[in-house]
Amino acid sequence: MTALCSGRSVIVTGAAQGLGRAHAIEFAHHGARLVLGDVGPAVEDVAAEIRAGGGEAVTSVGDVADWSHAAELVDIAVRTYGRLDTLVNNAGINRDRMLVTMSEDEWDQVVRVDLKGHFAPLRHAAAYWRDRSKAGERIAARVVNTSSGAGLMGSVGQGNYAAAKAGVAALTRVAAVELARYGVVVNAITPSARTPMTEPVFGEMMKKPESGFDAMDPANVSPLVVWLGSVEAADVTGRMFEIAGGEVSLADGWRHGKPATRDSRWPAEELGPVIAGLVARAEPPAPVYGA
Repeated sequence: MTALCSGRSVIVTGAAQGLGRAHAIEFAHHGARLVLGDVGPAVEDVAAEIRAGGGEAVTSVGDVADWSHAAELVDIAVRTYGRLDTLVNNAGINRDRMLVTMSEDEWDQVVRVDLKGHFAPLRHAAAYWRDRSKAGERIAARVVNTSSGAGLMGSVGQGNYAAAKAGVAALTRVAAVELARYGVVVNAITPSARTPMTEPVFGEMMKKPESGFDAMDPANVSPLVVWLGSVEAADVTGRMFEIAGGEVSLADGWRHGKPATRDSRWPAEELGPVIAGLVARAEPPAPVYGA
């Protein structure tokens, strides 16, 4: 084990499989003490694997978007390890459908798990860190959220998922500013990896290569998550990192464009050429996935 997260108490949601499992194992490799959350008992298999390798891990089975379960995750970390240092919001689902055929339930499920399932643990962790900070403790807390390229660029057939993940991106920026006074750093990732969620959607793209580097292995994403969850990330906050295989980059968000101005209200009939000029001067938007 290395010392990058030695002794840090870390929550990972959605830890039973895919990216969450890979994150948990990588954190354990770097000395973290883990609370692993997921909706089913399979998460205990990941904890058992970590403990068999000499690491520390406990589990909590429940719905990450449930307010009391989200609070319980924080409580377990504090009761078990005496503290909470890092929260990794990873749990998510998809219910892909074109907007004209999407049901209310398909919309609600995805927004609930993917967006509220980020907010609920973050809210309880933030309250814990605020109280510790106000009590005079020096806090070096980290939050790593999980957005998506769908949330940044949009994705055809994933309106619910894209909206939820765009919400995660905005939540990350707001939390980074609001929680900075308490010693909390908040960042997000948009990962590309082979998981039980992505394999049915992307099919052939997610297949393992016969030989060579497996760019879609979820374990490729986890070192970045571990670094963002460590004390080394103190000067990086409110950022969105894209990562795929051996490639990592910063995604930049909306910015104010150069305005067209006048000293009175714009009449609607005069806005046509104004809008045309604004669009002509602007960088073209990144294409929507699947367009």
